Amino acid sequence: METRQLGKSDLYLTPIGLGTWAMGGGDWAFGWGPQDDEVSIYTIHKAIDLGINWIDTAPVYGLGHSEEVVGRALKGLSAKPYIATKCSRVWDSDGKIGSNLSKKNILKEADDSLRRLGVDVIDLYQIHWPNPKDQIEEGWDAVARLIQAGKVRYGGVSNFSVQQIERIQPIHPITSLQPPYSMLKCWIEDSLPFCKENQIGVIPYSPMQKGLLTGKITKERIESLSADDHRKNDPMFQEPELSINLEFVDRLHPIAEKYGTTLSQLAVAWTLFRPEITGAIVGGRCPDQIEEVVGAAGFHLYKDDYDEIEQLLDERKKRLQTI
Repeated sequence: METRQLGKSDLYLTPIGLGTWAMGGGDWAFGWGPQDDEVSIYTIHKAIDLGINWIDTAPVYGLGHSEEVVGRALKGLSAKPYIATKCSRVWDSDGKIGSNLSKKNILKEADDSLRRLGVDVIDLYQIHWPNPKDQIEEGWDAVARLIQAGKVRYGGVSNFSVQQIERIQPIHPITSLQPPYSMLKCWIEDSLPFCKENQIGVIPYSPMQKGLLTGKITKERIESLSADDHRKNDPMFQEPELSINLEFVDRLHPIAEKYGTTLSQLAVAWTLFRPEITGAIVGGRCPDQIEEVVGAAGFHLYKDDYDEIEQLLDERKKRLQTI
């Protein structure tokens, strides 16, 4: 699988990285329902076998559990993938999630992540959310200190605006931005020229929009989701938006069939179409999901088909404006 340089760093990433949000399991505010840890570990190993060379995780996924699962999967591997994790999202004894970008908290979080992951250094350490907004300079300074201490190789940000990036740039170089980006959530496109100009890598998450763009989501399946699957409360998975989204996805089938590919691969290939994108984070809960989507890494979407999808998106946008 080809690799692409992440910003100005010496990290060369495959176009697809494995996301481990769902591997945190259920029983927390943004869970995906029950998940078998052994299946998660097998999925991580399968992704590495297929050539994926980086894994993205975060402490808050499962309130520490996702990082622990990744740590278990890394044990005994002769060639380990790059590990990207995050900071700033914290939780109390009741599992209530909050935000903390104080220097003291970031330094503690890094040590906790190193312990759970079982590694000596984190390849990419990212501020998960720019909250509290008045603490982003302090939080980024703490990340810079971790890099100077040798506990972190490179620092990045997630869910930041251009204005927030500009605020912290003078403190330490920003290697990457991790935003949400899919056909159904493409607000970051205004930020891409800035990232290109400043040599900031872009590694978006949720290119399949939490499964909505795979063609496997139906109204019946949503109804059958477990009570602790956060998608039940996502407006994109609820009426009146749901029917409009499902109709849009249905209209993608002829384009996917033209390439002899799946909707999942088409969704990821669309995300990778823009040259500013370094790689997309693809979540997986079982090996079959990773096997299906990995082909998108070498799938080139032609401009005419990209434009057709843009037209379908414009029609969807007009429909949403009427509800």
